[in-house]
Amino acid sequence: MMPAAPQEDRLLTLLRVGNIYAPEPLEANDILIADGRIAALGLNLEIPAGWPVRVVEARHLTAVSAFIDQHVHVTGGGGEGGCGTRCPEISAHEIAAMGIGTVVGVLGTDSISRSPADVLAKVRGLRAEGIAAYMYTGAYRVPPPTLTGDIQRDLAWIPEVIGLGEIAISDHRSSQPRQDEIERLVSDTRVGAMLAGKRGICHFHLGDGKRGLEPLRRLLTETEIPADQVIPTHVNRHLALLEEAADYALAFNASVDVTAFEDAGDGLSGVDAVARLLQRGVPAELITLSSDCNGSLPEFDANGAYLGMKVARNTTLIADWQRLVREEVLPLETALGLISGSVARVLGLHARKGRLAIGFDADVTLLDSELQPQQTFVAGKCVYDASRLDR
Repeated sequence: MMPAAPQEDRLLTLLRVGNIYAPEPLEANDILIADGRIAALGLNLEIPAGWPVRVVEARHLTAVSAFIDQHVHVTGGGGEGGCGTRCPEISAHEIAAMGIGTVVGVLGTDSISRSPADVLAKVRGLRAEGIAAYMYTGAYRVPPPTLTGDIQRDLAWIPEVIGLGEIAISDHRSSQPRQDEIERLVSDTRVGAMLAGKRGICHFHLGDGKRGLEPLRRLLTETEIPADQVIPTHVNRHLALLEEAADYALAFNASVDVTAFEDAGDGLSGVDAVARLLQRGVPAELITLSSDCNGSLPEFDANGAYLGMKVARNTTLIADWQRLVREEVLPLETALGLISGSVARVLGLHARKGRLAIGFDADVTLLDSELQPQQTFVAGKCVYDASRLDR
């Protein structure tokens, strides 16, 4: 008789947890994982003797769909103050330790010393380490840098590319694109994505310029482009912009992305911004939350001169999300949408991610009673385990 396979090499994984939020609470406490997907959910599932199952006992933890961060400077952002101000790239451990299973990599201001090819290489490296990683082609500037020389080809031929971004508007660092240029970019992204069966999001960076969301309002008013094709981010940069974002979301039934700023400065924290949008009547399902992590948080004077910067971290994303639940801004099952289900829908990944359901990717985060991630599984493989850090 052959000896039993070691636990880590078993073909199946059974998570025995205390509670499951799918995001709605389920009458189940076990998750059976096979071939990277959720195979069964139930109460005290019994596995036939001899099946090659790795059992994870975690009855004290709550299972939720692993978080999705749609705005990550995976190769590092920054550079606004010279080469010495380039931010570091992020590690797979830093991602998974926050309960995040999926990230979307972006370029920012600097597409000279960094390129879409750098982002693609990093994305594939993160995938090799177990993270579900994707990317936007392009950067702040217009015309955007691409991998193949063409936006449509990038989307059609490169699986990891799911959209274009982050294109900067209403910002002194942007290329000041004309309205017709913005429309052409979104149109090209839409068609390229259609050819590949993708959503093809255009991820727009909003600065604190006086034009605010006007270019996107015009886009949705004057063209046939649907609202789910564009996602404005950093909408909580200052109160007037957030109020405009609320009007935009309600007028077009459009999603807006709040940034979990580590130091909000003149803006609003992620918690305050989400609370204000909800007060204005914006449905929770139209609000997402992202980190902008490993990007720069630069400070400029009134004339746009560089004064200094900090490096954004994804710890603020989880801290803001935890506060939303603890301070009862949103119940747990609704708050999960801001960093999971609604993000999957926005990105066009909702057929496989953002829920704990049979057939979905086995991306699972186990939370303790303080909502702190203790274990993160991506496609059924454990990529973070807090209990092993001191071993």
